[in-house]
Amino acid sequence: MDTLRRVVREMAGYVPGEQPPVGAFIKLNTNENPYPPSPQVLEALRKEIEKGLNLYPDPLATSLRQTAARVYGVDAENIIVGNGSDDLLTIISRACIDSGDPVAMPTPTYTLYDTLVVLQEGIHHYFPFPPDFSLPAGIKNLGAKLTFLANPNSPSGTAVPVTQVEELARALPGILVVDEAYVDFAEETALPLVARYPNLVVLRTLSKSFSLAGLRIGLGFAHADLIHGFLKVKDSYNVNRLSMVAGCAALEDLPWMLANRDRIVRTRERLCQGLKALGYGVHLSRSNFVLSYRGAERQERVYRSLKERGILVRYFDAPGLENSLRITVGSDPMTDRLLEEMGSIVGGERA
Repeated sequence: MDTLRRVVREMAGYVPGEQPPVGAFIKLNTNENPYPPSPQVLEALRKEIEKGLNLYPDPLATSLRQTAARVYGVDAENIIVGNGSDDLLTIISRACIDSGDPVAMPTPTYTLYDTLVVLQEGIHHYFPFPPDFSLPAGIKNLGAKLTFLANPNSPSGTAVPVTQVEELARALPGILVVDEAYVDFAEETALPLVARYPNLVVLRTLSKSFSLAGLRIGLGFAHADLIHGFLKVKDSYNVNRLSMVAGCAALEDLPWMLANRDRIVRTRERLCQGLKALGYGVHLSRSNFVLSYRGAERQERVYRSLKERGILVRYFDAPGLENSLRITVGSDPMTDRLLEEMGSIVGGERA
């Protein structure tokens, strides 16, 4: 007997990056921050644990919404908190996509969008990025019910100007979701546009720049009417108490995050220069990772050779990406080791 929905039986499912035991590899495959979170986060966690964990968390994450409102200059009613931004993407998809609804996205991009559209039985419409990863021209003409735009994009690390994001929001009859998971490593944000466009949703995560990937904290910003609808379909207690207090503490210590962000941006430049010296091209990154490529050569061998040497990077065996490796910007020692091993591998291939 087929007990699962047809769409679930037939779908491939989202495959996250490999998560080996801690310390087993130099981990440059899932875009985590190599530096620890603010000491204020650890202190807040200790205090919360001492209170006991027998009671449910606030289902609306009120304290975190209020803290985020102060930090980002919006009203708390314009914010929803999720178990990471992936949870928010699920909530938005659940709230907005009916069976048969058209959903648009550039490609290649974050593949979880595909999974969520399939689950809701929406209809994908893909708009390939041009070689420079500028915004695909035709995406605004579809009239999609929902449009996903990762900005900066993954896996390319590139970003389209906010002026183009605003043009897209203005042109679309449906909802535009701008996924800004990596925006703290870029120069621009679409967040100020939320006050002007009721069809715009901007997502943030504290996983990357705030070093809290293990606690899963996402923030969604949108018109109050949209937020009200999203709250109807979220899980009752989707964010735990420890994540709430950690999120508040992290947001209240922006200088710590910004200092780590600056370190990563400097190392990103070193990584790019090192890859270019090895004969790789590198897309202009506005994130905490780079997408490197070497002509038309498949990079699976390099990926596997690095793994054998204790270094994980991300290889996508997908059309148009076979010649590429996505590499997280780690600490300077991690980056030096990566470049040394890649130099040995590439040199061996050339010999």
